[in-house]
Amino acid sequence: MQTRHITQINTKKKLSIGIVCYPSVGGSGIVATQLGSELARLGHKVHFISYGAPFKLDIEQANIFFHQVDVSGYELFKYPDYTLPLAVKMLDISRKYKLDILHVHYAVPHATAALLAKNIASKEGIPFPHVVTTLHGTDITLLGRDKSVMPVIKYSIESSCGVTAVSKSLKKDTQKVLKITHDIEVIHNFYTPKIPTKNPDAVRASLGIKNTDFLAIHLSNLRAVKRIPDLLEIVAKIKDKKHIKLLILAGGDFEQYRSHAKKLGIEKQLIVVENVQAIEDYINAADIGIYTSGEESFGMGILETMSYGKPVLASRAGGVPEVVKDNETGYLFPIGDTASFAQKLKELSSDMELVKTLGNAAQKRAIALFSAEKIVERYLAYYKKIIKEKK
Repeated sequence: MQTRHITQINTKKKLSIGIVCYPSVGGSGIVATQLGSELARLGHKVHFISYGAPFKLDIEQANIFFHQVDVSGYELFKYPDYTLPLAVKMLDISRKYKLDILHVHYAVPHATAALLAKNIASKEGIPFPHVVTTLHGTDITLLGRDKSVMPVIKYSIESSCGVTAVSKSLKKDTQKVLKITHDIEVIHNFYTPKIPTKNPDAVRASLGIKNTDFLAIHLSNLRAVKRIPDLLEIVAKIKDKKHIKLLILAGGDFEQYRSHAKKLGIEKQLIVVENVQAIEDYINAADIGIYTSGEESFGMGILETMSYGKPVLASRAGGVPEVVKDNETGYLFPIGDTASFAQKLKELSSDMELVKTLGNAAQKRAIALFSAEKIVERYLAYYKKIIKEKK
């Protein structure tokens, strides 16, 4: 498998771009980091601004710069504030490095802080970059329905120079929930697969999994919306098939689900590995991916799984149908329909030829629609469009 990078884009004008994201494990941070990395490869100067170095960011890469936001805990405040020091850092970096674009991931607090910095710059007569806000889901599906912050989220989106969403589904939800009038450009997430460094057989052996076992894999941050109990119950429904194993690459603490797994009697079929960096080795050693989310704006774990030629069983939630083509790259089911999940998993475990066919189609779709080559080009075109329109 070869790592794909961008080769042909008009890059005569190199941009200075600020990227603001959460540094923790999660789809938005991974996408923001990979976007910055690809932009830097093309010669653009990319400045990451956050309270910590983003997960998987190579700060040694050429054209990549990291600026840490220091958060002070004043005794006057019950909780440390992040928005204000973030705004000050944005103002400082924008002025010092003459940013063309400030690309913030999440409306609150990132777009909110950017607009505060922009207003200060305007008052002081200081040039400020064009603010592009990317919506990833949580700011709409969770915070957007909280009336205490809804006006701030709506203002932050409406006041941005440009707004993108990672799926058509998220765009629709944003317009419905917040009554947004600002144009929203749909630019899907992308993933650049790394070349596995370990042999699949060796990975399986290290996990105690036989070559004759059928291995389903799930990777996520284990938040409630991922419906991990459903995932465990699917395995429990076919526990008579002891050769079917479930590997969970946990970006969060699995202990809260341990007692449920024990109650279901699937402990011998379950393997949990936490805080994995080299996900490519594990996905490459699996046979299929399985995702049971109740809400999903896009589904980065799904795309990562497909990129390594593995078909996916997933809930028909949010933007997932934009990633998985039902009956071609995997299968989609109603949210919570664990019986249908289990039946299909059982069928596929006995039909490796079909699994391979689905997996090949999944990988082709991932490359054709969600590669860095296609998506980063779209972001660059969007940046230049915003710069031209907002002069």
